[in-house]
Amino acid sequence: MNFLGYKRPDGKVGIRNKVLILPTCACSSETCRIVSEQVKGTVYVSNQAGCSEVEQNLKICYDMYSGFAANPNIYGTVLLGLGCEGCTPQNMAEEIRKKTNKPLEIVIIQDEGGTVNAINKAVKYARKMVQDASLVQKEECPLSELFLGIECGGSDATSGLASNPVVGKVSDMIVDEGGSAVMSETTEFIGAEHVLAKRAATPEIKKQIITICKNLEEHLANVHQNLRTGQPTPGNKEGGVSTIEEKSLGCIYKGGTKPIVEVLDYAQMPTKKGALIMDTPGFDVASVTAMVAGGCQVIIFTTGRGTPTGNIIAPVIKVTGNSKTFKNMKDNIDFDASVVLNGEKTIEERGKDLFNELIEVANGKVTKAEAFGFNECSMNRICKFI
Repeated sequence: MNFLGYKRPDGKVGIRNKVLILPTCACSSETCRIVSEQVKGTVYVSNQAGCSEVEQNLKICYDMYSGFAANPNIYGTVLLGLGCEGCTPQNMAEEIRKKTNKPLEIVIIQDEGGTVNAINKAVKYARKMVQDASLVQKEECPLSELFLGIECGGSDATSGLASNPVVGKVSDMIVDEGGSAVMSETTEFIGAEHVLAKRAATPEIKKQIITICKNLEEHLANVHQNLRTGQPTPGNKEGGVSTIEEKSLGCIYKGGTKPIVEVLDYAQMPTKKGALIMDTPGFDVASVTAMVAGGCQVIIFTTGRGTPTGNIIAPVIKVTGNSKTFKNMKDNIDFDASVVLNGEKTIEERGKDLFNELIEVANGKVTKAEAFGFNECSMNRICKFI
């Protein structure tokens, strides 16, 4: 089975064809918004950081925003900076060019003499880029070019029993086709990391899986915090999830059964294909954002309680195993896995149905979050601003 995608000059394949207006810092975010509103075919992401950062936070900013530009769903990028920020436009452009050779233009507000001139210049660049992007035609591509991100949020008792196992089947099918699937949220491995580690392809990867969980708990302990004060969340508990261990055992089902071949740092691009793990927080928006920065063209997001979350770069397919949630939040949920619980279909059968839905989205079907234009974006931070 193949899908129709947009081949990029860097060798990757997109399932969407967008021009990105990208801010280097919070001070250029609103200017990016105005530019994007004036040019149909463009999208923008906000940046709440980019200055007054410690070194590791600055690295995260570079990694994440350069990753957005390199995402295969992006045709090209107009990079818009202020001019005096810590995350400089010149360095950001250099990071982008390390990852991709796609079109890139730079506008610096201070160099242009203010917002109006900067907007005018960026709009001209963006219009030309959108015209060029419109000439790119879809081509038939193998499923080995797909990179799937897997996420959960607002979990309940049905998540570990239905939606997560169904998504796990899809993950395995993508890997069997030579593609990749990445599971995130280190917080929700804790208590089940020993089970997850058994899937490691090598002893070193097994050690890495255990280590990222250990490091997270130690990091919180060093600032006198306890993970279990925030996990499970109040919504998880109302939905029937009693402990972090119970939540984690259900969570890891969505990663499938294939050998884990690489453990990625936050917002990093993989060097291997197959089943992957990314070290991210349990906050679902920050995890989705990181996986998109890592190169995922599409996200499958399971939810028992329901969520409207979307991403402006990659389509997000929302899946629930709760029939009441599917009915109550039909504006937001794309796929109903509750038929597994009532015995209408097996996990394997519903997994094949979701796989077919994934291919339709890859071919251009718009998800419900896309139809709304949802644009959630959140970045992990090591510490507060200085």
